[in-house]
Amino acid sequence: MALVVFLRGVNVGGHRTFRPSILARELSDYEVVNVGFEAEVVLCEGRNFMRLEMENPFGPEPCPSDVVRFVSILSKAGGVRASLPVAFPSDAEWLVRVMASQGQFVFGMYRRHMKTIGYLGQIDKLYGVPATTRNWNTIVAILRILKSQKNTR
Repeated sequence: MALVVFLRGVNVGGHRTFRPSILARELSDYEVVNVGFEAEVVLCEGRNFMRLEMENPFGPEPCPSDVVRFVSILSKAGGVRASLPVAFPSDAEWLVRVMASQGQFVFGMYRRHMKTIGYLGQIDKLYGVPATTRNWNTIVAILRILKSQKNTR
């Protein structure tokens, strides 16, 4: 099964943009150089993603249009430091809600709001390890790729 690689701290279209063509040009002579960003690489085995689909962590119920389902992938399986679910902020209407976790995966929902990104950063503190967050739709796309690779072997 494939290995799925996530880059944390880079963006393919905006602030701190990662441009593969620039990286390729910089590495053309096999000399490694810093291309101007700090990134954390998070690895996960493809078979662990396949289990996510079977377990369907969000269930069949649709979510409201202002809410996004997400999965945070921990850099290594960490221990939650609070009982779940946890909401951020805790003293107002939630913008991020962490509902459950399993191994390297943290499941939750967030509201579309400018302050949400700051609260997603609280997942690192909650689990004691760096995490990178992806929309559930991205996870579904990864699953589709993994299944197509499996079927072509």
